[in-house]
Amino acid sequence: MAPIGITVGILIGTIGIGGVLLVPSLVYIRGMEIHVAIATCMFTYLFSGAVGAVEYARRRSIRWQQAIRLCVGAMPGAYLGAATSWLAPAYVLEILIGFLVLLSGVQALRMTSEDDRSDRELGTIVLVAIGLVTGFGSAMSGTGGPLILVPLLIWLKISPLAAVGLSQVIQLPVAALATTGHLAHGSIDFPIGAGIAVLLMVGVFFGARIAHRASPNVLKRYIAFALLVVGAFMLLRNAFEMLSPAAVN
Repeated sequence: MAPIGITVGILIGTIGIGGVLLVPSLVYIRGMEIHVAIATCMFTYLFSGAVGAVEYARRRSIRWQQAIRLCVGAMPGAYLGAATSWLAPAYVLEILIGFLVLLSGVQALRMTSEDDRSDRELGTIVLVAIGLVTGFGSAMSGTGGPLILVPLLIWLKISPLAAVGLSQVIQLPVAALATTGHLAHGSIDFPIGAGIAVLLMVGVFFGARIAHRASPNVLKRYIAFALLVVGAFMLLRNAFEMLSPAAVN
């Protein structure tokens, strides 16, 4: 898991997207039960989010007023998502997220240089609603927040670096409330989670530096590519699982 943890951390720190790889890694490599894997991953995002938020805040890349409104919506959403994840399979949500990520990747490719330089402000209700959806979907799927938040903000024409900066902050309330919900309704593998958390923090530390040295257009292309790959991965994985003999039987 060490190379995977470092890689995921770099991806989270650079483009915000990467946590989606952790859950299947724990399930297929470590043999962990899916619900425990989701709960364990949410615990690790407490630490990756803290490092990412500090690194982006040091470079003044976080819009704090927007971040606060997003977190207000994300907190109840994350707790409800964590509780719901133990009652129902997450494949339907993953399929919906996969489509959203694919569409957002296409949108990111279509963004112009003017879009990159824009400083769009979203209303309080819109931000709270985005936070609610992000918190619920992230806790349900174990993706941490950025996988859902970054595509939504890109779709709304928020600049890539600003979107990634906000995604670092939202990991904290999402992970905290989701961890609380998972402890109340299920279980977390803390020893494995602690090891992965260390790897993520190292990766995020270097990933944040990469993001601030890349040009906006380069960062936009990396985000678009990651969205397309991750969206396709999520849809194909669920398609194979539904068509597998075990699923049919």
